[in-house]
Amino acid sequence: MGKETRARVLQDHQAMAVARNIRVSPRKLNLVAQQIRGKKVDRALNELTFSQKRIAGVVKKALQSAIANAENNHDLDVDDLVVREASVGKNLVMKRFHARARGNAGGIEKFFSQITIVVEEKREEAPKEDKAAAPKGKASAKKPAAKKPAAKAKPAMRARRNTASCCRKTSRSASISATS
Repeated sequence: MGKETRARVLQDHQAMAVARNIRVSPRKLNLVAQQIRGKKVDRALNELTFSQKRIAGVVKKALQSAIANAENNHDLDVDDLVVREASVGKNLVMKRFHARARGNAGGIEKFFSQITIVVEEKREEAPKEDKAAAPKGKASAKKPAAKKPAAKAKPAMRARRNTASCCRKTSRSASISATS
């Protein structure tokens, strides 16, 4: 008689956690989120543990929540989890003011943000080597591209040195020094 359950947004091998109202600007939070995108969860947890950023602790807590959701709610293997998505969004903005000269006020905006972390299970399989699949021949044995010959010195520069105007200057300077 209650409300109908909402359809699952994620796939069966994914889990999600959202941390809202984080007191940091989205721009700064995105710097931390970039560090963990696409990495295995154990490596991402290590990066967040030893990060110098203040907000890394909150992101780590959200990642641990996503891992717990994957393990407890969706029966995923923790060792195979990878951070598929770490998206950052805006949240509310507190507006304050700072007193300025002559009765004026300067606006201050204190940003809040939120982060959504999606982890997914990716099993690492050993690469299969098929000898029949890899054809041998001209396609696989490519020759390196031929190098272009080095550019020669421009002959126009050499010709300019030997022009008559250059010789005139030399002969004029010689005639001036001979007369004095």
